[in-house]
Amino acid sequence: MKSKQFLLLMIALFGIATTFEGCKPKGAGSAVSAGAAEKTYVAPGQYDEFYNFVSGGFSGQLSVYGLPSGRLLRVIPVFSLDPEKGWGFSEETKPMLETSHGTVPWDDLHHVQLSKTDGDYDGRWVFVNGNNTPRIARIDLTTFRTAEILELPNSGGNHSSPYITENTEYVVAGTRFSVPMDGDDSDTPINTYKKNFKGTLSFVSVNKDNGHMDIAFQIETPGVNFDLSRAGKGVSHGWFFFSTYNTELASTLLEVNASKNDKDFVLAVNWKKAEEYLKAGKGKKVSNVKYAHNIYDETSHTSTSTIKNEVIVLNSAELEGLCYFIPCPKSPHGVDVDPTGEYIVSSGKLAALIPVFSFSKIQKAIESKSFEGEFAGIPVIKYEAALHGEVEKPGLGPLHTEFDGKGNAITSFFVSSELVKWNIKDLKILDRVPTFYSVGHLMIPGGDTKNPDAKYVVAYNKITKDRFLPTGPELAHSAQIYDITGDKMQLILDFPTIGEPHYAQAIRAEKVKDKSVKIFKLEENKHPYFTNGESAAKVERNGNKVHVYVTTIRSHFTPDNIEGIQMGDEVYFHVTNIEQDWDMPHGFAIKGANNGELLIMPGETQTLKWVPDRIGIFPMYCTDFCSALHQEMSGYVRVSPKGSNVPITFSVGTNQPTDTQ
Repeated sequence: MKSKQFLLLMIALFGIATTFEGCKPKGAGSAVSAGAAEKTYVAPGQYDEFYNFVSGGFSGQLSVYGLPSGRLLRVIPVFSLDPEKGWGFSEETKPMLETSHGTVPWDDLHHVQLSKTDGDYDGRWVFVNGNNTPRIARIDLTTFRTAEILELPNSGGNHSSPYITENTEYVVAGTRFSVPMDGDDSDTPINTYKKNFKGTLSFVSVNKDNGHMDIAFQIETPGVNFDLSRAGKGVSHGWFFFSTYNTELASTLLEVNASKNDKDFVLAVNWKKAEEYLKAGKGKKVSNVKYAHNIYDETSHTSTSTIKNEVIVLNSAELEGLCYFIPCPKSPHGVDVDPTGEYIVSSGKLAALIPVFSFSKIQKAIESKSFEGEFAGIPVIKYEAALHGEVEKPGLGPLHTEFDGKGNAITSFFVSSELVKWNIKDLKILDRVPTFYSVGHLMIPGGDTKNPDAKYVVAYNKITKDRFLPTGPELAHSAQIYDITGDKMQLILDFPTIGEPHYAQAIRAEKVKDKSVKIFKLEENKHPYFTNGESAAKVERNGNKVHVYVTTIRSHFTPDNIEGIQMGDEVYFHVTNIEQDWDMPHGFAIKGANNGELLIMPGETQTLKWVPDRIGIFPMYCTDFCSALHQEMSGYVRVSPKGSNVPITFSVGTNQPTDTQ
């Protein structure tokens, strides 16, 4: 009864926190510390200290901000169509949005992970998750463009993802919604959940040279919901930890039915043991799955989508020593591992304490079989046997924890809208600051590495209310930067973000900026429709397909007058930007195209498919301002009736009006 009353109280508190309108907390206007402007000011012409990669949530995109300025540097399209950059509109990028379901031009991007070497960021890649249609994407930090997207089979929601091991051996994903395994047996009544629904953990290998991903193996688990995860590091390298909820195995009204048990679990996975089982042939090869693997090639400037049909599955209940459950307060959200790898932090969203588990104690408990039974065939370690200790009365609604590398942790509290700093070993609270409001994730640069760069902590908030100018019924989402160089955390900046920010990571700029690609060299362009200079521009007909080889340079297209297109034709504009100067892209668009524009970087080739729907004259023009004569960078395409005797002709600068016109 007490448990039910506590749950109702917490739900009420959530409602209060998320519905207040004009009740600005006392001191909210004066919470910013003295000298804040100086700490966040980056003078014109100067660089920020950090790149901050922030998830775009339901925008399906990844945004890049400078820290400490909060300036938006770039929005990187990943899973969602982006007309600004032609992502998903050009023929070259359309395959990147293919899945086993067909083209899926959107996803829900929640979490960000920078690649690591020896437990520290190496500045090579960023991995992000697609929560809705389960996918993992890899962004190349030389181009800041999506290089690869891998779909995950046997998964229903990809929230506990894409967390990585300390040398980027694996990118790991846990299913949010347990579902029947893919195949003919997946058509099963929903009320057979406890019998037929399963969770999966996908271990995706990463090629250390080119970053290419592949599903190395999956682990079949009981049908719980996996929320978040973290890899072990240092002493716990070789292990992975997942927060779970819905140990009730409910399929309806989860806010009640998945909150009945006093405790859920953290799942500890020995992935080194999994590798041993694979070598011993203990994995089951499953061939009734279907998933897409999409790769973008920056040499040919093209992408390919391949459908795969096979994975290897390990059964967690059948393979001894592979998985262990650790009891945790109900409905845990985050699970986080400190820089040494010894301490694992996870707490229920409705709890009023933070348990801290000890990796060495977990190992001793396993050795001594200090279990309190099993759950679906997996041993459950006794809570006290795994526990280092509890942080008492830290706040309401603990969610996520990051580390400062000085023996301290900072945890976000959604209900009480605050960040709380505490010491990992003695579990004493050191400081607390309000956030504005209802903080979700938080981020310290390097906060999940062996060596955090603990100058700032950034809170990513769900509510802003009075922080920014009103913009109709929906307000800007918010991030707030706190200086944590002293004993006390000090708020120094608010800045709005795109979409709904979830997790983020930040890396020192010097690890990335000098590797940045400035142009694509024309001599290295391997695109099949590359046009090597204006003299190579042409128009060719092949049945009802017309290929237009176009070059762009300040400030004209070659060709810019084209005739002989007929109704029923499919026209492919293959546009090569022959500039070789940094930051000199050109755009391409034509009237009536029902897809979008192209944005072509120097030395790159991109293709726009156009199917005219009527006869007439159609202007085409450059969409990216490129010079003082940008407005003049245009041309015309003539479309005639099907069967017309108008021949294919093309020109630039010679097709002048006649005197009789």
